[in-house]
Amino acid sequence: MNRRSGALVAGTVTAALVLSACGGGSSTDNTSKSDGQKGGFNAALTTVVNPSDKKGGTLKLTNHDDPDSYDPARTYYANIWNFMKGYYVRTLLTNEAKPGEDGLKLVPDMATEMPKVEDGGKKYTFTLKDGLKFEDGSPITSKDVKYGIERNFAQDVLSGGPTYLIDALDQDQKYPGPYKDPDPNKLGLKSVQTPDDKTIVFTLKAPLSDFPYLLAMPGAGPVPKDKDTGVKYGDKPVSSGPYKFQSYDAGKKAVLLRNENWDPKTDSVRKALPDQIEIVFGTAVEEIDNQLISGQVDLDTAQTGVQQGSQAKVLLNPEVKKNADAPTTGFIRYFSINTKVAPFDNIHCRKAVIYATDKIAMQTARGGPDAGGDIATNMLPPNIAGHDPKLDPLNTKSGKPQIDKAKEELALCGKPNGFETVLATRNSGKEPKTAEALQQSLGAIGITARLDPSDASLYFRSTIGSPSNTLAKGYGLMMAGWGADYPTASGFLKVLVDGRLILPSGNNNYSELNNAEVNSLIDKAQAESDQTKAAEIWSQINKLVMDESVDVPFTYDKALNVRNPRLTNVFISQYYGMVDFGSLGVTS
Repeated sequence: MNRRSGALVAGTVTAALVLSACGGGSSTDNTSKSDGQKGGFNAALTTVVNPSDKKGGTLKLTNHDDPDSYDPARTYYANIWNFMKGYYVRTLLTNEAKPGEDGLKLVPDMATEMPKVEDGGKKYTFTLKDGLKFEDGSPITSKDVKYGIERNFAQDVLSGGPTYLIDALDQDQKYPGPYKDPDPNKLGLKSVQTPDDKTIVFTLKAPLSDFPYLLAMPGAGPVPKDKDTGVKYGDKPVSSGPYKFQSYDAGKKAVLLRNENWDPKTDSVRKALPDQIEIVFGTAVEEIDNQLISGQVDLDTAQTGVQQGSQAKVLLNPEVKKNADAPTTGFIRYFSINTKVAPFDNIHCRKAVIYATDKIAMQTARGGPDAGGDIATNMLPPNIAGHDPKLDPLNTKSGKPQIDKAKEELALCGKPNGFETVLATRNSGKEPKTAEALQQSLGAIGITARLDPSDASLYFRSTIGSPSNTLAKGYGLMMAGWGADYPTASGFLKVLVDGRLILPSGNNNYSELNNAEVNSLIDKAQAESDQTKAAEIWSQINKLVMDESVDVPFTYDKALNVRNPRLTNVFISQYYGMVDFGSLGVTS
């Protein structure tokens, strides 16, 4: 999930990075690059804090929520992608493990080099490195990579993850995934060929400049066919990286140990320093903050920031603050308005909600401008090419509600006295308080929004990610947050607004917007190889989406996170907007 811009030319892939705010944009960033070696507030934004090659010890991680899945084809949380790619899932390409803009570049991981690109950008050929093995010692072949990619197509079994690979590779074949594949080897996807165990060839229907980024997602990682347990694979996935699962007790704890069959000579990205990695689930968010501040745990893998009540304990205590960072993450915090739930099929009712929204109150609930983020006015964050800071069709930049305009819109939609609706939210982190702030501001114009909190691990997949469920529950409003799946506007906005990607489960177009002009411009932008021109098209798409009044951004996210001073090799990966987990070590 996270950001920027890539350009493609025949024969080579070049990351053309466009960055204006991600990582170093905090107004409280007062640490120079040279100071980063010694630590300090925001030091990890641009430098490696406590660099070390020391191996050993146990890395102690925590998270209030269970993962949505440890199956690489099913997960869609940024912190789980970061965890997977750092520890047990390798891909053909991955992002460089470095702070700053260097961390946005794609580099070979299992591949020997960047792909050979032919046929005007429609054919990609990769060669696998020697010495790649799964945790059981069996060699990783091109067929394992193809099979892992094919699993993404089995949406009836493995829903929840991104569907970019399906969109790029199905090409009207209507491939059902390996579980229903009539091919005896379960390798029937025609657009991916494996002429030998070291070579894999992708043939696209049309050039797609962002395609290399799709192959850096965990869902493009290898899976051994004979170890695939289908819907249960996430309970004990097979490692291709430096660590393997010793145990995973859902809701309680996961323990990873070294994978003795991982060869560091094949891996220039991962440090693999700790002997053991432990992650505890289910701890109350306030207690996580206490454990971070006291040094009982090393890091909160959610990386969404300490709670509002703990922010002063961090920012006003120099000894704690020097071990904290508050990057602009590249995420947008927003809520979606469901066009399929009355009265939000009427644009005036949607505009009434937007005018009534107190963005300052919602920003305050997330920590204010220093720890929660700046007021957002449109659906492309500042670090993505195509962002227009002036795009604000309903004049929401001040963050203050516009009550008179809201009441005018209520009258236009035939609900002058307001109406009732349901506001869906996760039951963890800062989101409940943020939802309460929205609820209160809507009450000022007679809109009664009943909160319906639910478990975070299922929220995006089946709670608001299932259109049938949102309709049945009457979810008119749905809290959400989003960071780019890869660093281009396509990687950020496409799945949120493309009407052709509305799925029965794991849907990300929560408003169910299906605008023909938006859909057409998306195709035009994705076919455009000139990244400047592509950014201009995405800017047009963003404007059309904002004119529809279906998604309401309220902050460009910042996250105040605390790191244990015993951690080594700490830096913020701009690719994920959070600490790079796979580089971490401990001093004891």
